[in-house]
Amino acid sequence: MDLFALTRRLIDIESTTGMEAQVGQALADDLTRLGYSVERIPVEGDRFDIWATHPDQPSPELALSTHMDTVPPFIPSSETADRIYGRGSCDAKGIIVAQIAAAEKLKSDGMHVGLLFLVGEERDSQGAQVANEQPRGVRFLINGEPTENRLAVASKGTLRIELVARGKMAHSAYPELGESAVEKLLDALHEVRKLKLPTNPKAGPCTLNIGLIEGGRAPNVIPDYAMAHLLFRLVGPAEELRQQVVKAAGDKAEANFILEIPYMELGTVPGLATMVAAFTTDIPALPRWGKPLLIGPGSIHVAHTEGEYIEKKQLLDAVDLYARIARQLIAANA
Repeated sequence: MDLFALTRRLIDIESTTGMEAQVGQALADDLTRLGYSVERIPVEGDRFDIWATHPDQPSPELALSTHMDTVPPFIPSSETADRIYGRGSCDAKGIIVAQIAAAEKLKSDGMHVGLLFLVGEERDSQGAQVANEQPRGVRFLINGEPTENRLAVASKGTLRIELVARGKMAHSAYPELGESAVEKLLDALHEVRKLKLPTNPKAGPCTLNIGLIEGGRAPNVIPDYAMAHLLFRLVGPAEELRQQVVKAAGDKAEANFILEIPYMELGTVPGLATMVAAFTTDIPALPRWGKPLLIGPGSIHVAHTEGEYIEKKQLLDAVDLYARIARQLIAANA
C-alpha cells in the first residue's frame, strides 16, 4: 500500500462538503479490493458514510474514524521530499490513509478493527449524526483530526450566536428622526467583549471570535438593522455563558443561539504526548460509538489554509500510533 500515492489520489478528488459521493465511491472500491465488507450508510442525496469491517469480524470492538469532506476551495495535490500538499492533505484525507494502513497492519496480526468514514464534518456533522442512529456496538472510537500525532485530552466546544439589533431608518442629515441599529449593535458588542470568560484547568480559556458584522442600507441612511456573528470556544457547560450574553446585550440587541457543540473530555492511553484541541470534531455527534479518543497526523494550524500540507514522516508515524493505541485499548479491556 503506497500511502503517499493514495493520499494524493484522494486529495485530487474534490469532496467539498456536499460533494463527497465521488471520494466515497473511490474509498469503497479501494476497501473492497483490500478484502473489507463495505457498507454505504445513506445520508442525503448521493452522499453516504462508509462502514468497513473484515468479513471474519463484522462487529469489531474498536473503530478508526475520520471525515471525507473538506472545506473549499478545492486545491489539487503536490509533493516535495518531505510533504504532501493540497486540500484535505491533513484534514483529513491523509488521516484516512493512515487509518486504512493501520487497520491493514493490525489485520496482519490477526486483530480486526472497523473503519468509519463520514460526510459533512466541516459543516454540521450530518454524517456523524446519521451514523449515531446506527451504532455497531464498538467499545472504542479513535477519531482522526490533525493533532500532530498527540493524543487530545479534551476538545473545546462551540457556541455560535447571532446578535441582532433593530432600529429605525431616517435620512442621515436628521439622525434625531431615526434610531441606529449599528450603534446599538456596537454598544451590545462592547458589553459582550467585557465579559469575564471561564477558564478550565485542563482545556484553558474560553475564547470569543466576532467573525462577521453586517447591516445598514447606505452611508446616508440611519440603519434599521445590524447583526454580528459570534463564536465562543467552550471549555465547560454553556448555560451560564448564554445568560451572560443575553444580559450583556440588554435591550440593545437580541441573542439568537444558532449552534452548540459541547466541550468534551476524552480518553487517553499511557505513554503518549498530549494536547488540547481548541477545535470541534465529529465526536460529540457520535456518543453511541464507544469511548472516544482523538489523535491524528498533521497540524490544525495549516488546515483550511491555501498551503495545507501533511508531513510524510507524521503520516507514516500515525500508522504505527493508531495500531499501537488499538492494541493497548483492546488488551487493557480484554
